[in-house]
Amino acid sequence: MTTTTPDPTASPTTSPTTSPTTSQGRAAPVVALAAGIAILVSSEFLPAGVLPTMARDLGISEGTAGLAVAATAIAGALTAPSIAMVFPRMDRRALLVGLLVAAAVANLAVAISPGFVVLLLGRLVLGAAIAGYWSFAFAVGTYASPGRDHVISTSIALGVTVATIVGLPLGSLLADGPGWRWGFAAATVLSLVSAAALARALPPVPAHPGAGLTMMRQALRNPLLVAGVVVLVVVVLGNFVAYPFIRIAIAETSPGAGMWMLALWGVGGLFGNLAAGRFSHRLRAVVTVAPLLLAGGLVLTVLAESTPVMALAILVWGFGFNMVPVGTQLWVTRVEPERTESALALQVTAFQVAIALGAALGGAVLDEYGVGRVLLIGAVGAAVAAAGFGAIRVPRG
Repeated sequence: MTTTTPDPTASPTTSPTTSPTTSQGRAAPVVALAAGIAILVSSEFLPAGVLPTMARDLGISEGTAGLAVAATAIAGALTAPSIAMVFPRMDRRALLVGLLVAAAVANLAVAISPGFVVLLLGRLVLGAAIAGYWSFAFAVGTYASPGRDHVISTSIALGVTVATIVGLPLGSLLADGPGWRWGFAAATVLSLVSAAALARALPPVPAHPGAGLTMMRQALRNPLLVAGVVVLVVVVLGNFVAYPFIRIAIAETSPGAGMWMLALWGVGGLFGNLAAGRFSHRLRAVVTVAPLLLAGGLVLTVLAESTPVMALAILVWGFGFNMVPVGTQLWVTRVEPERTESALALQVTAFQVAIALGAALGGAVLDEYGVGRVLLIGAVGAAVAAAGFGAIRVPRG
């Protein structure tokens, strides 16, 4: 990186002199980025809150309806590693705003879809928007507010938590009331509002001069990064085998409690986000403990025979999994500090591949064996990932 070209993808310890944002204005870009993540993730996982109603309306099985999550993830898996190659020189602020507008179009398509095919196409566009946004958000945040990598990572992850605390229960409430399509209509409006807020809050963010295929190739030569990405696929797979069907699991023990249980999952996620940020100086412990807690929450969900036990299970599940985005985002930038844009793109790819595989596998198992088997498969995957992260050395910060 030259001294005359600002680098939004450099190490999170970049000097504050490389950013035009003053210390007084640091909060606004981070809040805007987190809000964008919140609405995108709400859009991605809205089907989990409305799955039974959506399936009945479209005349498909609940397992097939779960592919609405898988399709989004497939598009994301293809987009994350390639978007920097397609737009290597585009200003990152303009790119993020454009991705939020694309998400608005995708949500509108779902809201008015006459059948499953149109819904699926909308979900594919949404997946591309989410993966592109997530790939650049952290690096853009460190450019706008340098030297605060753990704050930025936690704030962005808190956007995910807001989505689970507010977005998914609200979608569930709408599904039980005026209809599941209203949740996607609301997501359309909020995506446009978020795009306008981001355009106002962020400074121009130039692309890294080396962004593109060369940077990705160099990142892929890092064996620690590649090993961590593989293990990340396993832990996210463990979650998303089960998560699209969380409301079905809740209904077996606590019928009628779906909305507040989903909110409880988000509350657990809030504390998981904060815990991961608080202990970010011990990344190896964070990325090892998080999958163990996820496995424990999934097993407890299977064993729950009363509403209080189910509530505890959902809380632990949310806490454990929501440590993962914060911990692994910091983890990949720790092991690949010189090419953070590519490292984060690989992290997003890992998430999206795992979400796609998990949702497809979970749907197939659900239709054949029931939700209990789905949860146990997820728990096994999480436990394997905990062992994997525990075995990988993490460089000192």
